[in-house]
Order: sequence, then structure tokens, then C-alpha cells
Amino acid sequence: MTDELIIRAVATTDFDQWLPLWDGYNAFYKRVGPTAIPTEVTRMTWARFFDAYEPVHALVAERGGQLLGLTHYIFHRHTSMLGPICYLQDLFTREQVRGQGVGRALINGVYDRAREAGSPRVYWQTQDTNVVAQRLYDKVAVRSGFIVYRKTIDARSDPHFEPVASGRPVDRNA
Repeated sequence: MTDELIIRAVATTDFDQWLPLWDGYNAFYKRVGPTAIPTEVTRMTWARFFDAYEPVHALVAERGGQLLGLTHYIFHRHTSMLGPICYLQDLFTREQVRGQGVGRALINGVYDRAREAGSPRVYWQTQDTNVVAQRLYDKVAVRSGFIVYRKTIDARSDPHFEPVASGRPVDRNA
């Protein structure tokens, strides 16, 4: 085994090491206990990585046979450009390797895949309280200045329904 950090596409044999990273990512965003991602969503997410018809992809960071981090990204159409745009949806590294370049390497891996796909842009979002990650993001990208809005259309289909956004009550009559 080598100490070299390898960024590669996730393999079907990675599930047992990917799952604790996925669970750690979701725990970071407080999706545990009653708000945990349902098992069927996790299983479908995993299956999508290996379905050629899905625009969902995954990379992992590996060192010495151990997975240290993950990133999931999605290609989609855009109304103001011809090429597909790349949304980096999830990024997570084991806590003990943070600050060692694993997150940066995963982001660069997504940049490489986007370039190969002819995508002119990669973008992502993070919580405004995730200041540790923002220190890295400020070095590898520029803040777009956009504010993200969302509205759950059917709370029954969204176990993470949030009745309050940014400390202000959501107008349910809007």
C-alpha cells in the first residue's frame, strides 16, 4: 500500500467504506435520528452512481486502501450556456484528515471531470455557518453572491422539511 492520495471514481466494492463517510456527512448536517436520510434514499443514491443514465457521480479519496473522503456531483443543463453545468452536491472528509489537502483534492477531481465533460463551470453551496469549509472554498473558487431559496412542495416527501429558514418563519401561505 502507498501513502499517495488517490482521487478516483467510486467502485461498487467501496460501499462498506463509503457508507460511514455518507453517514458522517449527513450527521454534520444534523440528518440523524428522526431526520435521518431514509435507507431507501441512501440505497438509491448509491445505485445512481453506477447507472449510466443518471447524471449523478461520485469520487472518493483513498490512501493506503482506506477511503478518507467523498464528493458527489451532478451534471445538468443550463439556460445561459451550451455545455452541461456541474453542481458539486456533497463533499465530506474524515475529521482526522481535514486540513491535509483531501477536500481540495476532491474538489480538483470534480474540476477535472467537469473539464472532461465540457462543462464550463462547477458550483456548490454550503451553510453560512460552515466557516471551516469556507476557508478552503475561498481559495479554490469565488463566491457567486447568490442567495439560495427553497420551498418544500410536499412535506410528506421531505423528511428534512424545515418550517423556519434563516431564523425567520416561513410564510406557508405564499
